[in-house]
Amino acid sequence: MNTVREQAQAWLAEDPDPQTRAELQAWLDADDQARLSVAFAGPLTFGTAGLRGPLGPGPAAMNHIVVAKAAAGLCQYVKDIGGSKIVIGYDARRNSEAFAELTAAIAAGAGLQAEVLPRRLPTPVLAYAIKARGADAGVVVTASHNPPEDNGYKVYLGDGMQIVSPADAEISARIAVQPAFDQIPQSAQWTRLDDAVVDAYLDRVVGLADPANTAGSHLTVVYSAMHGVGGGLFETVCERLGFVALHPVAEQFEPDPGFPTVAFPNPEEPGAMDLALATAERVGADLIIANDPDADRCAVGIPDGSGFRMLRGDEVGVLLGWWTANRAPVSGSLVTTIVSSSMLSAVAHAAGLGFQQTLTGFKWITRPDDIVFGYEEALGYCVDPEAVRDKDGISASVRMLELAAHLAGQGKTIADQLDALAAEHGVYLTDQISIRVQDLSDRDRALAALAARPGDAIADLAGVEDLTDTAVTRLPPTEGLRLLLGGGGRVVARPSGTEAKLKVYLEVVEHTGDLARDRANARSRMDVLRGGLERFLADT
Repeated sequence: MNTVREQAQAWLAEDPDPQTRAELQAWLDADDQARLSVAFAGPLTFGTAGLRGPLGPGPAAMNHIVVAKAAAGLCQYVKDIGGSKIVIGYDARRNSEAFAELTAAIAAGAGLQAEVLPRRLPTPVLAYAIKARGADAGVVVTASHNPPEDNGYKVYLGDGMQIVSPADAEISARIAVQPAFDQIPQSAQWTRLDDAVVDAYLDRVVGLADPANTAGSHLTVVYSAMHGVGGGLFETVCERLGFVALHPVAEQFEPDPGFPTVAFPNPEEPGAMDLALATAERVGADLIIANDPDADRCAVGIPDGSGFRMLRGDEVGVLLGWWTANRAPVSGSLVTTIVSSSMLSAVAHAAGLGFQQTLTGFKWITRPDDIVFGYEEALGYCVDPEAVRDKDGISASVRMLELAAHLAGQGKTIADQLDALAAEHGVYLTDQISIRVQDLSDRDRALAALAARPGDAIADLAGVEDLTDTAVTRLPPTEGLRLLLGGGGRVVARPSGTEAKLKVYLEVVEHTGDLARDRANARSRMDVLRGGLERFLADT
């Protein structure tokens, strides 16, 4: 087997990108064994909806060679299933447009019809375009809310949904046998689409707000694009809605792959929403809306006493689920995941709708045929599954604006509606512990310790479910644990599918009919639960 240095020198000769070659040459010149070992430790895994990783040289990073082989493998799969057309989108991260055009050239070289979206656009526009353009597959080059040094390659099939097994494994097998970069055929015979597909998407999104629900209302809304690609489209949407006075967070509105105002470009991360919160205070906003960099997620903030607070993803999900069930006659199922709040089940049953629970991730959430709304606690919401069978931060924002306007017309607020739901169904308080690790073995060790000694972490433990046990979960097997609480609620611990993290999702449930007492009891129980888990995980 060649040494790491020999592998790097071979890569250097093959890599078509001057910037990546220069970076690799510098490592070789400095004999930087640590970086070389990481870069050539093995191939970047084709997993959750595709690829995601740091930009750089070597098979363990995102670069032209890795993308070319992924594109060639995907195109071979599309041809093998009888497909002939692929549509490609990209965000504003470094190399996103270059990777998108490379994918198009390889698709055209493979004999497929390849179409590229007109410019850097939100991921949900690509998910919409797949079905609107009659494509057999779609790719969007994005790393969503990952750190600035990352990029990614998300894959969809012709149903507009992210890939799942066995398609992911079949595509991965084809990627593994691709030849060297210069032996993969490329062609310039691909098409750059015009704005017609974007205009059609915008028409659909604006139509999600029924004027009957918003007539006479006026909302002051603060918006953050989080240095991503959602700003321009969201601004256009608000102008067309007519009842929104928009106040963008100027420092975060224009796309910037360096994400200069945030440590991580994720609305959930501490500090990411500070500028939006300050702007809301200054303008007296009715609502805060934020998208992540590729605008497939939506964060919401509301006035809270003397200030503002950001809602948890579960709060937004339950609100949008309730609004889906009650804004107009509808039939079908509300869908969420095993780590999201179980309150959506109560909302669905009260409305006479179905309810389904899936594994984590939108590749599973949108699978049920009768889905009318789906969400995950990580700020992802599908409010229009007929058009976008994926999470969509732009359309979710519109539905939230419609709800806020409707409530305002009745002299109520989002906070009032949250109170009404808690009074009817009980207090479902959720929280999360997220542990970022450098070494994945640390994450796996912590999860194994929790599986071995769950009672040491949770005082009122009532039961333990292994999420690989399909007989218990009635779902495909997945790594993780579900720990049931005697007082009502649960804990789910699982490794992140997109980041080097261990995620622990907490929920406690109280429903005595006394809202103030239920909230106090839920808060007290949550403090004890979180404290016990944090101490246990810190010691492992």
